[in-house]
Amino acid sequence: QVQLIESGGGLVQAGGSLRLSCAASGRAINTFAMGWFRQVPGKDREFVAADSWSGRNNGYADSVKGRFTISRDNAMNTLYLLMNDLKPEDTAVYHCAAVRDYTGEYSDSPQRYAYWGQGTQVTVSS
Repeated sequence: QVQLIESGGGLVQAGGSLRLSCAASGRAINTFAMGWFRQVPGKDREFVAADSWSGRNNGYADSVKGRFTISRDNAMNTLYLLMNDLKPEDTAVYHCAAVRDYTGEYSDSPQRYAYWGQGTQVTVSS
């Protein structure tokens, strides 16, 4: 079992930045592909970014490419999402997710992930 706890959300003005953290416990994340997803009420969970267990392969949704950066510190068992140039449409609850993986790949499908955090709210005002 892996427990994931997100932090770092909040209220920020458009153009601002936030860094989300996802602290994992129960297992070392260096054998887990991990990702960030976001959700607004009434909509499906949306892929934001993901990376492989090594951090060497990663991918981003087109809507955040060039503004968001996913990274991890396996020694600290923590995943990060640096969000720059935030826009009101980035407002959502952001969840981190993990799945054990030995292929070195990542996935943009929420169905692929076995473990989820409770989420942290990000609100961007215009």
